[in-house]
Amino acid sequence: MRCFIPLFLVSIWVGSVFSKDAALETVSKHGQLAVDGVNLVNQYGEKVQLKGMSLFWSVWMPYYYNKTTVDGIKEYCHSNIVRPMMAIDTQDGGYLTDPEGETALIDAVIDAAIEDDMYVLVDWQDFEAENHLEQSLFYFDRLSKKYGSYPNIIYEPYNEPITLEWSSLVKPYHEAVIKTIRANDPDNLIVLGTPQWSQRLDLAAADPIQNQTNIMYSLHFYAGTHQQWERDITKAAIDAGLPVFVSEYGTVNADASPPVNLTETLAWYEFMEERGMSYVNFAVSDKDEGAAALIPGTPPEKVCREEYLTESGKIVVEHNKA
Repeated sequence: MRCFIPLFLVSIWVGSVFSKDAALETVSKHGQLAVDGVNLVNQYGEKVQLKGMSLFWSVWMPYYYNKTTVDGIKEYCHSNIVRPMMAIDTQDGGYLTDPEGETALIDAVIDAAIEDDMYVLVDWQDFEAENHLEQSLFYFDRLSKKYGSYPNIIYEPYNEPITLEWSSLVKPYHEAVIKTIRANDPDNLIVLGTPQWSQRLDLAAADPIQNQTNIMYSLHFYAGTHQQWERDITKAAIDAGLPVFVSEYGTVNADASPPVNLTETLAWYEFMEERGMSYVNFAVSDKDEGAAALIPGTPPEKVCREEYLTESGKIVVEHNKA
């Protein structure tokens, strides 16, 4: 059932959950990130929280892969992190068929994020990355060589594994990519996708990657679909010592369709804020669907402007700036 709550009440609620305006929590303020136990900490060892926006798949919305968009995400979506999503293998192309073109799109966002003093989470948008290991290793070797010296960079080398085979398939893939990244970049954060579209944290908690530092495990949720049962799985994983990063979430159903489920979205915000978790909303998109933060036809220069935000976009931005 759709729950209608006036936006001013949302603003009051989010202000009560000890959030900060994420746009002010910059790289120059926090510097090199690290993982301490289950917590993300800054260069001073203080807990830090990243809140921001994911772009849509690069192959379908390349017009947002530029500095104008990143500027808007920081200033008007009140974000300290942006997540470019590099398409790997779709019916319309991706990295496997156009590595130079896709790499250039991602680099443009990375360069803009560095200039804007933001963190940037680079997503290998794949559901069967274990089948593309060679290409993935090549890409992350290049990426970590080019940008590994910047504290802005966060790696997400496997977006959403479909398979439930964590120990035999997904974990070995991650270990290979981590080894490649660490040869060039020993410090920056790596966020690791978990089975069943990054929902089965329990499988990773039962067999975590050993002898590595500054790694976290990704959780993806959509408030209309993933509710208390998913929070229970997440809580148990964190209680077991697994550091969790919400690299993608939506206020609607898992297929990106409406309606916005405000009650569950607020429950998730409370859950994440209580634990100081970082999270990135899907998506800076003008597609006519519930998960889109922008109304159809929004140009890059109007990204995140209030009059161009959807119902979902308004809720997310109100929370990011609280």
